[in-house]
Amino acid sequence: MREDASRMAEDTWETLLTAISDPYRRQLLVALLDHNPQDDADLDPLDVIAETDRESTVLESELIHNHLPKLDAMGIIRWNRDTGEISTGPKWDEVAPILELIHDHREELPDGWL
Repeated sequence: MREDASRMAEDTWETLLTAISDPYRRQLLVALLDHNPQDDADLDPLDVIAETDRESTVLESELIHNHLPKLDAMGIIRWNRDTGEISTGPKWDEVAPILELIHDHREELPDGWL
């Protein structure tokens, strides 16, 4: 039984680290702490496309084909492709404590982390 609990904790950490490994995903998840659901018709609820030096079409493609589907598949968020609504998913409670820690200490994090 203890081995199962240990494996489950390890899986949760791996999921969390994968989820927050990208700056956009970190920003989105921390934003969901304050505003759940996020809703944006252009699929860029944090307006990061306008704030980046990268081509907007490339970033929008990454959002639609990589970041949002990945977080949705992990169960951390629920993303409605038709409406653009992003909300917390069934596994949200597993990662929320770490996201709250990041949020509460955002001023202490290195530049570019959030």
